[in-house]
Amino acid sequence: MELRIAHLYAHFLNIYGDRGNIITLTKRAQWRGIEVKVDAIDLAQQADPDYYDLYFVGGGQDKQQIVIAEDLLKRANDLKSATSSGAVMLSVCGGYQLLGHYYKPHEGPELKGISLLDAYTVAGNRRMIGNVTIKGDDGSFLVGFENHSGKTYLGQSVPPLGKIVVGNGNNGEDKTEGAASGTIYGTYLHGSLLPKNPQFADRLLQQALSRRYGDVNLTKLDDSLENQAHKRALSLPA
Repeated sequence: MELRIAHLYAHFLNIYGDRGNIITLTKRAQWRGIEVKVDAIDLAQQADPDYYDLYFVGGGQDKQQIVIAEDLLKRANDLKSATSSGAVMLSVCGGYQLLGHYYKPHEGPELKGISLLDAYTVAGNRRMIGNVTIKGDDGSFLVGFENHSGKTYLGQSVPPLGKIVVGNGNNGEDKTEGAASGTIYGTYLHGSLLPKNPQFADRLLQQALSRRYGDVNLTKLDDSLENQAHKRALSLPA
């Protein structure tokens, strides 16, 4: 099997070690004998929506979002086509915000999103910084670190990635964090997310590989170190 990953705007959006998510996906696939191809897709660079199994968009500050927002809009139809055919998308912080309908900063014009998610984001007056723990509907936990002032609100049809146990999450108000709509995932969890959450990383891998190979059963890995890091993060205060 081969896993094809498109790292969108790799040179613009890589705040707080978000590239570690690409490394984690690559290694966890390779350790299972799966070939991995990662392409850094920059501004105005074409990406065949039928080719890639997984798309990743990292986080950035407002000035980076302004740079990539217009380009992302040009990719909207391709990304909708890709995800509707089973491709996985993981987006963090600034990338997450632009998957919704819009992001309204404190100053300057509203940045139009691509509406992959029924959500919108407005700039808040408080910086939300610290450790985060969220609990999913299946009882599992995800851990990470947030640093954002944007406040994201989900539409009624979009389930969150989890409910806040520690931290602020999407907006510091409704106790939700991230979004999980089909194979589209958005989150404010930096740190980076996947090294400390190996089960979630495997969930993404399984979904991405299933796009071309049908039901895929991943062989079990020795996650003792990853689980230690996850357990340690669970004990950290906000």
